[in-house]
Amino acid sequence: MKRILITGGAGFIGSNLALALLGKGYQVTVLDNLSPQIHGIDAEQTSPLYRNIIGKVNFIKGSVTSREDWLRALEGQECVVHLAAETGTGQSMYEIQKYVEVNIGGTALLLDILANTKHRVKKVVVAESRAIYGEGRYYSEELQDYVYPALREEKDMSEGDFDVKYPGCRQPLRLVGTTENSLIHPTSVYGITKQVQGQLVHLICPSIGIASVSYRYQNVYGPGQSLSNPYTGILSIFSTRIKNGNEINIFEDGKETRDFVYIDDVVEATILGIEKEEANGHAFNIGTGVATDVLTVARTLMRSYGIAVPLRVSGNYRIGDIRHNYADISLARKILGFEPRIDFATGISRFTAWVDGQSVQEDRYEESIEEMKAKGLYK
Repeated sequence: MKRILITGGAGFIGSNLALALLGKGYQVTVLDNLSPQIHGIDAEQTSPLYRNIIGKVNFIKGSVTSREDWLRALEGQECVVHLAAETGTGQSMYEIQKYVEVNIGGTALLLDILANTKHRVKKVVVAESRAIYGEGRYYSEELQDYVYPALREEKDMSEGDFDVKYPGCRQPLRLVGTTENSLIHPTSVYGITKQVQGQLVHLICPSIGIASVSYRYQNVYGPGQSLSNPYTGILSIFSTRIKNGNEINIFEDGKETRDFVYIDDVVEATILGIEKEEANGHAFNIGTGVATDVLTVARTLMRSYGIAVPLRVSGNYRIGDIRHNYADISLARKILGFEPRIDFATGISRFTAWVDGQSVQEDRYEESIEEMKAKGLYK
């Protein structure tokens, strides 16, 4: 397979993947709508992500919700890497129709075309998300078993109790890595749409003779990610706050954790899934297997920029947010031979060096908070 279509290929992951594939001799087509939320208002003139790939790939400006755009983009392609999606977890809780139409509807449209038209596609690779797991995986010493806590109660969170709970367990639960066979129970509309995307691809593709691979990416970061999108990407949001000299509001108690994985590692893992037949039929967690708390993230960024801004551990919280989740990447190691190469300290150093070379972006964080407040999702 040498002809590859990347939907969302002008985005953060997609553009980096496109450049890496070009370097390996692939012919790359990109289908992307250049969303202003990611690329800014005048994307074709100002978006660095778009400008990094234009002239190097066959670029089609279009939407995954358009049959005509899909037909044009799929012509002659042998592999589809489907990354295009709406991605804001909090935003998904009130822009419900949009998230379902783009994420689920766009994927259904792709599969409908593949099932009912002549084409050359041999493999579909789709981005799921760690959001499909909801809260992470824990071990209960009392039950001597792994447990999967449900969404935390608003009553507890309003009283400053942010830890997860599980029926019948009085002792604290021990956080462990989330495996691919862990319970899937998303706590956001975004998470539900990513779950369905993966399920559709793995259900339909094998039935029509196409290989399927899906990736449950953790929190992907690195040079090139959008610094102007206030709805997703904690490193970008904090960086823009710091660069504008604004206070950082640390939600909950700052001890909530995520698994931050560097963009180069994500690109490498994705290419392995494209090239390896052993990957076919599998869903893979892609992360580092390391949990990093939000306070550590904020302090590391300030130290790296050499800029101190107030840190306020506010106890604020968002409905639908999870407490912890980090990946068990044993399956990716075993089948793909994947091994993350960039640790958090190195990755942050590279990321902040890149940010230092960019113009300071307008800080629209408060605007996004006001939207969530108006919808009753921010407390």
